[in-house]
Amino acid sequence: MDRVLYYVADPMCSWCWGFHPVLEKVKEVLPDGISPVYVMGGLARDSDEPMPEEVRAYVQNAWREVKVRTGASFNLDFWEKCEPSRCTYPSCRAFYAAQGQAAGVVMFEAIQRAYYQEARNPSDVETLIALAGENGLDADRFACDLASDEIEQMMQDGFNVRRSMNANQFPSLVVREGEDVVFVTRGYDDAESVLAQ
Repeated sequence: MDRVLYYVADPMCSWCWGFHPVLEKVKEVLPDGISPVYVMGGLARDSDEPMPEEVRAYVQNAWREVKVRTGASFNLDFWEKCEPSRCTYPSCRAFYAAQGQAAGVVMFEAIQRAYYQEARNPSDVETLIALAGENGLDADRFACDLASDEIEQMMQDGFNVRRSMNANQFPSLVVREGEDVVFVTRGYDDAESVLAQ
């Protein structure tokens, strides 16, 4: 029976951004040919509404907490330059659309950099299409895929995998073998703890 290491995350989850260096260390110690299977978390459903003030305060607080705990850096210009909305599904779809061009992880990391370092809004489809082009993907194909029923289904299938493992905190690393599920980490943890586990 195959054993799979799942990385359950959302590109717009600040704790996942803080976890990036830990994940890189995990990848370094994995046996050859083994790499984490990314599953998108889906933090916040589709919405055209601007982010409510109390949610803005909550997310900004999370950024501060992640910075203190993990050392991750954030470009706070985002809150002045962008009109934040509370939807992460477009960036989750972008991961799966990029997977079709063998670049899901590239897109996941590009979204994180755009959001947290470059003060760009990955809730906007235009930003995601631009990122695809900037990272060597066929942007026209990516744009078509992003709006397709097939990518929507892939995202929903990923959500179902996440739910089936009860992986409801992001980031989570989960080893699954058949019906057996073991959490390496449920939510953020530091490299020493994760590697020990």
